[in-house]
Amino acid sequence: MKESRRAQRIKRHYHRMHKAGGLNLVSLMDIFTILVFFLMVNSSDVKVLQQESKIKLPVSSADQQPRETLVVTVTDTDIIVQGRAVAAISSIVEGAEIVPGLKDELIYQGNRSGVEIDLTSGLGGMVTIMGDKDIPYSLLKVIMNTCVDAKFTQISLAVSKAGKKEA
Repeated sequence: MKESRRAQRIKRHYHRMHKAGGLNLVSLMDIFTILVFFLMVNSSDVKVLQQESKIKLPVSSADQQPRETLVVTVTDTDIIVQGRAVAAISSIVEGAEIVPGLKDELIYQGNRSGVEIDLTSGLGGMVTIMGDKDIPYSLLKVIMNTCVDAKFTQISLAVSKAGKKEA
């Protein structure tokens, strides 16, 4: 028996209305694109200096976030610039004014990044010294003199933020 036009139309509408819904990928891609850009912009807020487990930084109540600078790490045995050992602590002679290996590396790094002393303000490149809290002051002074001699006049010392003391 032949179906009427009305029966055929109802059958078509029934199949069209009762099939599984599709997934709109355009909206989903827009949401993920916005999420990626949001995460890229906000991920740069975290600034943590990479620290060796041997180095115990002094505790401070400083509230400023660290800046992206050249990092000079002072361990028990070596002076390291950006992960590369440049001088041995034992090779620094008593009464020395500068550390030659450190100065050479700082000059190299300064030439790579274009560090020059601003004649109006007297400010040069920025460097962060990260060392153990038990470093002798005489060694720290020699390292700072070497930094200034290599045109890195804005010197910061890395510290750990003091936590709340519990009673």
